[in-house]
Amino acid sequence: MMDRVLFTKGHGTGNDFVILGDPDGALELTPALVAALCDRRRGIGADGVLRVVRSAKHPDGAGHAGEAEWFMDYWNADGSIAEMCGNGVRVFVRYLVANGLATPGDDLPVATRAGVVRALVGDSIISVHMRTPDVYAASTATAGQLTFPGIAVDCGNPHLVCGVHDGLPLSSLDLHSAPEFDPALFPGGVNVEFTTVGDPVEGADLHMHMRVYERGSAETLSCGSGALAVGAVALRDAGLRSGVVAVDLPGGRLTVTFDGTSWRLAGPAVLVATGEVDPAALA
Repeated sequence: MMDRVLFTKGHGTGNDFVILGDPDGALELTPALVAALCDRRRGIGADGVLRVVRSAKHPDGAGHAGEAEWFMDYWNADGSIAEMCGNGVRVFVRYLVANGLATPGDDLPVATRAGVVRALVGDSIISVHMRTPDVYAASTATAGQLTFPGIAVDCGNPHLVCGVHDGLPLSSLDLHSAPEFDPALFPGGVNVEFTTVGDPVEGADLHMHMRVYERGSAETLSCGSGALAVGAVALRDAGLRSGVVAVDLPGGRLTVTFDGTSWRLAGPAVLVATGEVDPAALA
């Protein structure tokens, strides 16, 4: 069993992560260890694990080493691996800057399994230039006894954005278990977003409310790539070729901006604690 491991705890609008600094890829990270770390009663508790490793030292990041020094090795709470996490990448960047591993600026590159993203670091808000979302197919999701029409969106990871209409409040949805979806369209699983249209807010062209069930993590307070997917669908449905979408989630507000060429996701990223964990105790 490995020795005690240093960790940092952070979150982006309530979407929380255990961050493991492992620059040289020396940590033996396994699905069982990730699930134990994320256990909210027997571990530290989190929606996922962010391993901070040099791109050149990780097989999934090595191809991006010439463009980005750091690779975000992201794991879901159940120990499965994910391609991308919009809240996670902002928290990852906050960790890099706080620990002197990167310099704040408007073009800080981070490698992910979905490619390289670039961040603008502010005092409280971090904005990330995201991969262009691909809105590509109609489908449905069933939560409890209710089935909702949805739109599939690829943000580097899979999403299904479902509009909730007829005055049904998002709070009434049963998200205690994973919504049912078309496995032929999403063979690797999917993050499912449920949305309603909100009242106008200052500084935004559109305003959406959202709940999300994340594959591998259950319902979370926030999902950054999910907010990006919701923003892309909202702008498309409104017939807008650019604009700002405020997305309110149970954990807070994220902002999606499309300038006609590039997409940005902005929101807070907070580091709340550091410590060490004994993997033997988790086992």
